[in-house]
Amino acid sequence: MEIDEIERLETIKRLTSSCLNTLRPVDNKNRIHSAEIKVYDYYELASIIRNLIKLCIVALDHDGAKLPDTIENQFIDVGLILGIALQLFPVDEFELLNEINALFPVDSRNKDEILSRNNNL
Repeated sequence: MEIDEIERLETIKRLTSSCLNTLRPVDNKNRIHSAEIKVYDYYELASIIRNLIKLCIVALDHDGAKLPDTIENQFIDVGLILGIALQLFPVDEFELLNEINALFPVDSRNKDEILSRNNNL
């Protein structure tokens, strides 16, 4: 292995330890991971769950696209749901991909070869 390749691998090891933060291993045997969301209290957690369920009800009801009248608060806090999605969005992992891309630039001659190899997978 060339020294340049070894340096790149060391850089990737360093970057992965600092950038792979969204998922945390729970069980190495089954390779299960968890993702964390931050909430202020149980009330906010309940609000998130209720809004997710309401959003799913509306998504399932293609004709009426409204919640049943039996649900007291029919307002769906889409901002709350999007806030959770933002918490789960893997920004650090995209930074890692950007750094790896910079470590291994692809020139135009190799790009066609790589694309054809990926298409054959």
